[in-house]
Amino acid sequence: MEGYPFTHRVRVRFAETDAQGIAHHASFVVWLEEARVAYLAAFAGGYRAIRERGIEAFTTGVHLEYGRAAVFDDVLEIGVRCGELRGARFRFDYQVERDGMRIVRGWTMHATVDAATHRPTRVPEWFVADVLRAEGTTPSGPPAPASPSPSSRP
Repeated sequence: MEGYPFTHRVRVRFAETDAQGIAHHASFVVWLEEARVAYLAAFAGGYRAIRERGIEAFTTGVHLEYGRAAVFDDVLEIGVRCGELRGARFRFDYQVERDGMRIVRGWTMHATVDAATHRPTRVPEWFVADVLRAEGTTPSGPPAPASPSPSSRP
């Protein structure tokens, strides 16, 4: 998916639809979390590894814009990228597509805190370096060599 270094696929389950047979809006929040955790597994050693290093990443905001509906058994591709890293905060951007057509876009905002005290702490340098590699940049800024986009499947 253009502009997103990582994609993750989900299939809409019947339990995730409403009485009209349309994927419930709240299901998208769960799917974004699933895609974000898969991104972290691919590029930062996984969320468990981050926690083991003494950091928690609290979700502080969610924004979604729904353009089209998804229905039971649709296969959705979720593009994930880190849109911002600053201080103790970072943002993930998402695009959800079905058959190459965007149906939802949005973002989640996160704050890094010390796992023991839950006090804000700067995003660790090792995390920044992992994200920069994932996003195809280096700390100095120029693009890294092109490589195939990782993808995970259900």
